Amino acid sequence: MDFSTIFRQKRDAIIERWIESVFDAQQIDATNQLTFEAVRNSLPKVLDSLAVMLAGDRTDKFKAVDEASIEHGIIRADQGFEPAEIAREYRLLRTVIFSALEEDLVQSSPRDLLWAIRLIDTVVDEAIAQCFDSYTQSRIEELEQLQTQLQLTNQELTRLIRASQENMSKLTHELKTPLTSIIGYADFFIRQQQKPDTKDTELQLESIKRVLRNGRFLLRLINDTAQLQQGDGHIKLNMELIDPKVLVRSVREIVEPLARTKGLDLRVDCDRAPQQVQTDALRLQQILTNLLSNAIRYTEKGFVELAVETHQDHRWSLVISDSGIGIDQSAQDRIFEPYFQVCRSSTSDAEQGTGLGLAVVAQLVELMQGKILVTSKLDHGSTFTVTFPIEPTISNA
Repeated sequence: MDFSTIFRQKRDAIIERWIESVFDAQQIDATNQLTFEAVRNSLPKVLDSLAVMLAGDRTDKFKAVDEASIEHGIIRADQGFEPAEIAREYRLLRTVIFSALEEDLVQSSPRDLLWAIRLIDTVVDEAIAQCFDSYTQSRIEELEQLQTQLQLTNQELTRLIRASQENMSKLTHELKTPLTSIIGYADFFIRQQQKPDTKDTELQLESIKRVLRNGRFLLRLINDTAQLQQGDGHIKLNMELIDPKVLVRSVREIVEPLARTKGLDLRVDCDRAPQQVQTDALRLQQILTNLLSNAIRYTEKGFVELAVETHQDHRWSLVISDSGIGIDQSAQDRIFEPYFQVCRSSTSDAEQGTGLGLAVVAQLVELMQGKILVTSKLDHGSTFTVTFPIEPTISNA
């Protein structure tokens, strides 16, 4: 009996009945969102290969069956089929094929009947094996891609967390000095108020004004940090012409309570300062406040001095010197790294340092086209020199 011809004649009916069975099967939920063609996909190729083999042509053996089944497995993986659903649709395929050929099979000789049944079973089993193999491989590749994506996402989250922690540490460091100044002046004002014979209202008003100035400076730092967090992560400079002597006086008011508490001589020399410079006043104030408060923190006795100088090459500098503990030569190349600390002081203030002050200074100095140098010797103090162009060419584009 020519099973190949019979099979070819019933091919389309087998496909249609199989698709109907797949859609009707309650165990195959993946078909709920699929079309007729999506379910049909590579099945005709499998059946065509079976027809060729029923004709006795096995020159390509199972090559065509394998190719069609591999494609079928890849498609089912993309469609979201579960392994049990694929096994179910192949069981339905086997049932539909034998149901369609039943009348013809019973009319054949026993030998032909056994041969046809074995061949159909063999082809379907091979199709199942290849389909599951490609399906599993596709799932593994999908999992590997997902794992890679999760690793990248985890790395990005780690970076964001680290950046957030660093920004918070920087903000904490920036807020520490003006807060200390506010507390110092407020405490001074309270002590003055507690004296019954106090009539120096001008001194009281000046203390209040200093508290307000430092409070406004604190608020600007908070607002600027919040804006930085919401933006693209880059600091935008607000360049303007300022008198550096006025800014130095403002910074002196901030750090003076720190020096007074430790009994240090705070010296300021602006005799050689330029009349005007082009700069970002807030950033310059941050730089100067950090350097002076850092010098005070690591100086137990003696002095902290700030000198402002003008140079002939259209540049100007801030020189901060102290008689503090100094910095070892081996550590001087690393002091501008975030979180790096050189602490030989036993004071609680030094112990609470974050190691961010000089890192913030270095970043801002570079942003403002300046340079910072340090010279120091252990137990003989340190000198930080910050040099800026008087009229920098900085673009915020």
